[in-house]
Amino acid sequence: MLLAVDVGNTETLVGLFEGATGDTADPRDLVDHWRLSSDPSRTPDELALVLGQLLALRGLGLGDVSGLAVCSGVPRLTAALRQLCARHLGRPPVVIGPGTRTGVPIRYENPREVGADRIANAVGALARFEPPIVVVDFGTATTLDAISPAGEYLGGAIVPGVEIALDALYHHAALLRRVELVEAPRQVIGTSTEAAIQSGTLYGTAALVDGMVARMAELLGRPTVVATGGLSTLVAPLTRSVQHQDPWLTLRGLQVVFERNTTP
Repeated sequence: MLLAVDVGNTETLVGLFEGATGDTADPRDLVDHWRLSSDPSRTPDELALVLGQLLALRGLGLGDVSGLAVCSGVPRLTAALRQLCARHLGRPPVVIGPGTRTGVPIRYENPREVGADRIANAVGALARFEPPIVVVDFGTATTLDAISPAGEYLGGAIVPGVEIALDALYHHAALLRRVELVEAPRQVIGTSTEAAIQSGTLYGTAALVDGMVARMAELLGRPTVVATGGLSTLVAPLTRSVQHQDPWLTLRGLQVVFERNTTP
């Protein structure tokens, strides 16, 4: 069993994979997944306790885990996961970073600056789709990443995510309140303040994505557009450019990277 852990600034996504699939990243091998808060104060033993409790829901324990694959934007949690592996698994994790074999050439000016989750997304997308590809990740930030026809990671764009935009609006506009984003309003013209905020946030993000994809397509050709991230199921259907949705794309990329770094 493989645990794939995507540590974001707000949430940590954990996926449980059964078996090995090489570079095919068969979606059927993702047998369960969980979302946790990304709390940097958690110790390695606390993380082990939490993961053990999650595994226990399936009648498993840490002893059933054969490996851990990690992409992380929170250094303290990265270090804690390394210590967890040393203490409880007896083997180091595969952590996406400099020196990790991903199989994807990075054409960024400084490859060390590319977020590990963005690399995992590129790997996961290339395992399922032919390039060129644009991956749209709706997370703490909304990122759009471009993969060339030759399968190279070129770079992309980063904008404030949906939740960040809502928080900024709430804190800087005295008469506007917090709203829930459970579903999109029925039409783009909101007929109440709540519906107007929901429309501007969701349809506005969708329009931003469509505009950016159109500009990237001028450079890439006709890319396949894949959406992932926690809010992808809410925003992606409102776009005109997203062709595929895979909320677990980052985890699938981690699975492929793990096998590329552990298979002889």
